[in-house]
Amino acid sequence: MKAFRTAPRLALIATVGRLMAAAPPNAVLRSGTLSFTGHSTVGDFVGTTTAVSGGVVGNAELANARGWVEAPVTTLSTGNGLRDRDLRATMEVAKYPTMRFELDAVTIEPSAARSDTVSGALRGALTIHGVTRDVAIPATLIAAGDTIDVSGAFPVDLADYKVGGLTRLFGTLRVHRNIDVRFRVRFEATPHTPARGSSQ
Repeated sequence: MKAFRTAPRLALIATVGRLMAAAPPNAVLRSGTLSFTGHSTVGDFVGTTTAVSGGVVGNAELANARGWVEAPVTTLSTGNGLRDRDLRATMEVAKYPTMRFELDAVTIEPSAARSDTVSGALRGALTIHGVTRDVAIPATLIAAGDTIDVSGAFPVDLADYKVGGLTRLFGTLRVHRNIDVRFRVRFEATPHTPARGSSQ
């Protein structure tokens, strides 16, 4: 009975492994959305970008996957021009233009596995505002054919990334340091193109 329950998880790992097999990049980010919910003294607001890029390399073991995802800070839009300008100033975009996550490993939760979906954690390094910290981001991975969708949500304490300037108008407007980040990205396997001059 135990072997039957673990079969779907092993099948998904094999599917993802095929996406990550061969020469890098094995899978590229084809589409994605990154957003955050901020909290301020005048209410909550959401910033969103779809200018997300990335890639994944690895071998047949999902746990050994490596990859990256990044987005330019200037592409985050809250729907308010003044707030967007404040956001870019606060994030010092001229000095720190991108947000980036470097994937080091994937940890799977066997009890959460289904035939095409697993839950787990993306372990790696998150860089915001020029500060890099080790993180474990809860995520759901859904494999279908040559694609895999990865989605999740996690909190970020801006103080951990030395983001200041969260108070405006002599202290009457204050953005809280804790934000909620959400993401949904789709990776697609890429055929291996031999290097120029290769006989393969």
